[in-house]
Formats: sequence, structure tokens, C-alpha cells
Amino acid sequence: MTAQNLAETLEGRLIVSCQAPPGDPMRETSALVRLALCAVAGGGAAIRANEPEVVAAITAAVDLPVIGLWKDGDTGVYITPTVRHALAVVEAGAAVVAADATDRPRPDGSTFAELVAAVHAAGALVMADVSTLAEGIAAADQGADFISTTLSGYVPGTPEQTGPDLDLVTSLSAALSVPVVAEGRINSPQEAAEAVARGAHSVVVGTAITAPTALTSRFVAGLARS
Repeated sequence: MTAQNLAETLEGRLIVSCQAPPGDPMRETSALVRLALCAVAGGGAAIRANEPEVVAAITAAVDLPVIGLWKDGDTGVYITPTVRHALAVVEAGAAVVAADATDRPRPDGSTFAELVAAVHAAGALVMADVSTLAEGIAAADQGADFISTTLSGYVPGTPEQTGPDLDLVTSLSAALSVPVVAEGRINSPQEAAEAVARGAHSVVVGTAITAPTALTSRFVAGLARS
């Protein structure tokens, strides 16, 4: 699938992130496949999934594009941190590889541009997960096919907020011709629609749809404050 074809498929639509953190009861391949099937049934346009095994299983189960990544660790650059991780995700069947494109050093000493080149040579596309406008512009210059606001609020120096960074969505959309994907702390359909109104090409939602443990905790916390 070309970047143009995928962009047309995703325009104005929802990408559902079917992931679970370490230790969570949902972190089991068959459970995540079922979440992906629910996303299909609900009208999602694509799935975002973590780890080659899960990417392969979801790719086999659903007839939607899969945006794959491989989280390795939990500090620094850990979302598809090396070319090796990226190519493993491609081999698992992902149409798009999502990777950290912040300005922090990568653990194998490679550059984001080298990862992009390797993924393109393997026949897949790249979604750059960024935290700032400057990183998004740099990622687009290095060949990324999509730019996502995934890491805003999770990288030191970026604004901490409870909701999505819609200002970053706006600034990236104004600065780039590459499609901008809104991701991160989108908690309601209204926020998703606002992201598109602010220039997002498409929207990724994870926790608010596919994380029953986190959703339960929110209700428990709300009752504790009442």
C-alpha cells in the first residue's frame, strides 16, 4: 500500500490502539486480537499494535491496515528503538511501522533517517512519533510518511496535560504536507472530532477504548473523590 492510498483510507477516521502494559491481564495475544476485532466491528479504519507476535496475529485476523511498533524498555527511546526492531515489525506484517522520532539518541546509534530508509526498502511505511513541532518537521524531512503527536507530554520538556495536545496538532498540520495523526490522551469522541477540526488527518485512540483496567481505575478514583 502506498502512502497516498493509506492516507486516503485513513482521512478523517479512527485508528484504534490495541495494546496493554506489562502485567495487565489484557496483555495476551488472543485478548488483543479480540480487541482488534471489536475495533473492526465498531468501524475503526486501522489498528495500532505492539510487538511482532501481536502484530502478526492481528494482521492475520483483521482486514485493516496494521500500524506496528515494538516497545523495548520504558525509558528514553523505546518505541521501535532500532532498525532491527523496525524490520521485525515489517516482517510480522505491519503496513506501517511507528517509531520514536524525537531528538534523543537511539540505543543502536542509528538515526531516524536510517530507520525510515530500511523500512521503506522493506516495503512498508513509517509513522513518526514526535513530541514537538521541530521534531515533526525533522521527521518529515527524513522521509516519514505520517507524523503522530504520540509523545507530547511524555518527553521531558514537553507540556504535561490531561488531554490531547491539540496545539501541537494545529502547528504540525499548518507546517507540514505529510498527514498528521493526533494521538495521546484522547478521551472522548468530542476530543477526537476537535483534533480533526484542528487539522489532524486521522486520530488514534487507545486507553479510552481498549484498556479496561485503566478505565476501571478512573471510575474507582472518581468514586473515592465523591
